[in-house]
Amino acid sequence: MAELLDELSFRPMTGDDWGSVRDIYADGISTGYATFESEAGSWDRWDHRHLNYCRIVGELNGLICSFAALTKQSARPVYSGVAEVSVYVAKACWGRGFGKQTLRELVKRSEGSGIWTLQSTIFPENTSSIAVHRACGFREVGYRDRIGKLDGRWLDSVLFERRSEVVGI
Repeated sequence: MAELLDELSFRPMTGDDWGSVRDIYADGISTGYATFESEAGSWDRWDHRHLNYCRIVGELNGLICSFAALTKQSARPVYSGVAEVSVYVAKACWGRGFGKQTLRELVKRSEGSGIWTLQSTIFPENTSSIAVHRACGFREVGYRDRIGKLDGRWLDSVLFERRSEVVGI
């Protein structure tokens, strides 16, 4: 019999959530294979980089366990429906299915906002994130060898994308 997983409730992220979101982001940074960033930075910096819609937090029993947001792929109008995914889960909540729940919610909300293509750049070592993206309908479209250098270490990345079945293409 399959184990029943806790269900997160989702709501829009606000600036008041930054403390929890920053801590979750720092958990990801600490792994060395969740982001090219080396520090979480400030709310103002994070807020400026991410679209002001489709920012969500996943909560369980009043605690923020995950978050997801989108970054504009390009300022060019032709790419107005293309966005880059960020999805993170608090370290204390890893392995509970919260990444998949959060990404599914982000997909649903992005489609409601007219996004037709979601992209995600994932380090090949981050096998959990790759599995979550595949489970949520993303497909691998490319591999970039030595695309970035962090703390003196070259990093590869795998590019995934998901085309909306709802937003007309």
